[in-house]
Amino acid sequence: MNPVIQLSPDRIPRRWYNLAADLPKGLPPPLGPDGKPVRPEQLAPVFPMNIVEQEVSTKRWIDIPEEVINALLKWRPTPLRRCFALEKHLGTPAHIYVKDESVSPAGSHKSNTAVAQAFYNREFGIRKLTTETGAGQWGSALSHACNQFGLTCKVFMVRVSFDQKPFRKTMMQVWGGECVASPSRETAAGRAVLAANPDSPGSLGIAISEAVEAAVSDTSGGTRYALGSVLNHVCLHQTVIGQEAQEQLALAGEKGADVVIGCAGGGSNFAGIAFPFIRDKINGANITIIPVEPASCPTLTRTPYTYDHGDIARMTPLMPMHSLGHTFVPSPIHAGGLRYHGMAPTVSCAHAQGLLSPLALDQLECYAAAVTWARVEGNIPAPETSHALAAVIREAKKAKEEGKARVILACYSGHGLMDLVGYQRYLAGELKDVAMDDAAIAKCLDQIKDHPRPVLG
Repeated sequence: MNPVIQLSPDRIPRRWYNLAADLPKGLPPPLGPDGKPVRPEQLAPVFPMNIVEQEVSTKRWIDIPEEVINALLKWRPTPLRRCFALEKHLGTPAHIYVKDESVSPAGSHKSNTAVAQAFYNREFGIRKLTTETGAGQWGSALSHACNQFGLTCKVFMVRVSFDQKPFRKTMMQVWGGECVASPSRETAAGRAVLAANPDSPGSLGIAISEAVEAAVSDTSGGTRYALGSVLNHVCLHQTVIGQEAQEQLALAGEKGADVVIGCAGGGSNFAGIAFPFIRDKINGANITIIPVEPASCPTLTRTPYTYDHGDIARMTPLMPMHSLGHTFVPSPIHAGGLRYHGMAPTVSCAHAQGLLSPLALDQLECYAAAVTWARVEGNIPAPETSHALAAVIREAKKAKEEGKARVILACYSGHGLMDLVGYQRYLAGELKDVAMDDAAIAKCLDQIKDHPRPVLG
């Protein structure tokens, strides 16, 4: 059997799927400073209104513009790969499939929303986008997309990743993007952090504050902010992943997936692979859906469902999500894309409604899984992706123990060719696990103890 299941270009999804339309108990709204639901026009200084409309939409299906489809066709539909070698190595009766998002120009799933956001901003007359990036995958993807649609791009990259992954900056520069380490001295938010801690390793919360400030301070009105994860419109754009995977599993002769897995930081690639299957689960399918997060940043597994800000300077609205608190600065693990203090509202709400089975893993188990994968299947995964692969191996071993031929599907969210410093340190025995103890989590949560809690319908 051919291990690669590919769709023809004419089978590319032409609509995005919006989980907010199907959540049984609804999706609580973001709140403004007055404690009232945010009105769409309040988001206009940050996002163009055509994206705001998607953010607040309750339509189940949203048509993808033809120009965005043409951009996506440069790498989509992406392959679904049956992992025969890993199945044999593990001696499992499970059928293991990965949806390979590493084939995009920037090497990850992030390009799926980057081209959509660049398109909508250009249509709205925006000339420049600012953003943050953790591991550099999003900054690379948005730099590429802005180049495709004639926009300029400025990226605030979390300092620890800026130092760990210098070639991500080079990728952004090749596509015309500008990349600065965050916290920086270019914004009031960055200067405030550096004044308190000159050696701050940075965080996505800090970088978001800087990027939003840089956007809203442009008095010409020609700059907007673009987010690579968390918000509803970003998760929406990623659902091409799961839609393609559903059709490809059918072509492979499978009735569906028994287990769906994605790594989870802010939630975008997990949403992309999982949301179409969550719809199936809502409609009665027996599917275990697993978001996998780092033990050093355990939002879904160890924090309450609450309202919190998306950034350290509290420039964003209060969003309903599982959160470690907006001032949380994570340990400098190499899975930079998973070091966010909160989880996407739609993902958080799905978990609050009992639709997910989240898992937190230590980085040494994840690197071990990544090395096993590379030696058996050949590709070198991103450190973020390694979390999903570690869960795949766990589930495949469980299937072996129980003697059940489960169908396991995971999102291979990106390659690790820009992340070899982490692998170098792992192979040299220099990495260690950095899990949060109960006292550390309690200290983080104390800052948001008075925040309101979301009410489900």
